[in-house]
Amino acid sequence: MTKEERHAIILDLLMQHNSILVTELADHLNVSSVTIRKDLTDLEKEKKLYRNHGKAILINPYINDRNVNEKEKFYIEEKRLIGMQAASMITKKDSILIASGTTMHALARCIQTTDKLTVITASLQVALILSKDKNIDIIQLGGILRHSSLSVVGKYAEAALSDFSCSKLFIGVDGIDLDFGITTTDMMEASLNRVMMQTAQKVIVLADSSKFGRRGFSKISDMEDIDQIITDSKIPPATAKRIEEMGIVLTIAEESHSH
Repeated sequence: MTKEERHAIILDLLMQHNSILVTELADHLNVSSVTIRKDLTDLEKEKKLYRNHGKAILINPYINDRNVNEKEKFYIEEKRLIGMQAASMITKKDSILIASGTTMHALARCIQTTDKLTVITASLQVALILSKDKNIDIIQLGGILRHSSLSVVGKYAEAALSDFSCSKLFIGVDGIDLDFGITTTDMMEASLNRVMMQTAQKVIVLADSSKFGRRGFSKISDMEDIDQIITDSKIPPATAKRIEEMGIVLTIAEESHSH
C-alpha cells in the first residue's frame, strides 16, 4: 500500500469517527505505529487533521476567537432550527437572559410574542433585533464592549445581574467537551456567563453539532451546571447518549413538518 493510499484511508476513517487512536490506525492498516505517526505528521502539516495525545482528530479542538460576522456564515440552517426550538420554550410573561453569539442572534430572530416578555442580554445585536417588538422589555447590560462579538463583558455587566432573577438563561458556547465542560474563547465572557448562570433557574445551552468535542480557551462551567442542551440532528449518537446519561435534557432541533 502506498503512502498516499494510507493517507486517504486515514482521512476516510476520521470522517467516520472524528477521532482515532494511533494504535487503532496501526492495526487497521497493518503497519507500525511509527509509520502511522509519520503519516499523521504529514497530514497535520497539510492541515488535514490534528494530533492530540496519541490520537488523530479531524478538527482543531482549540478554537480561535473569530468575529461574529464571520461566524454568522456557518451552520446557518442548524442555528435557525435551534433558535426556533429555543424560542418555543419561552412562556407568557417570561423573564429570560440571553447571552451573546451568533446562535443567540438566531434565537432573537425567532422570538414571537403575544404577551409581555422581559429579556436581559449582553448582546447588542440581540437587543437590536428584539427592539422591533413592543411587547419586549429589554434590559441591555452595560460594560466593556467586545468588538469581535458585539457584546459586553466585565464587572459592570456582572454587577447589574445581581438585581435580577430569570426563569431561563439561553447561552451559546464555542465548545462542549463532555469531560471538561462548556467553554468560550474569551475569559471575561466566561466570567459573565457564570454570573448569568447563577441568575437563572435553568441553564439552556444552544450549540450546533460542530461544537461537540471542542474546547475554547476559557471554561464557563462543568457539564453538571447545565440543565438542557439544544442542538441539531448531526450530533454523534454516542455523544447524545452520554449527555442523556449525565441527566441533561437533550433536545434535537428538527425541521417541523407541520406545514
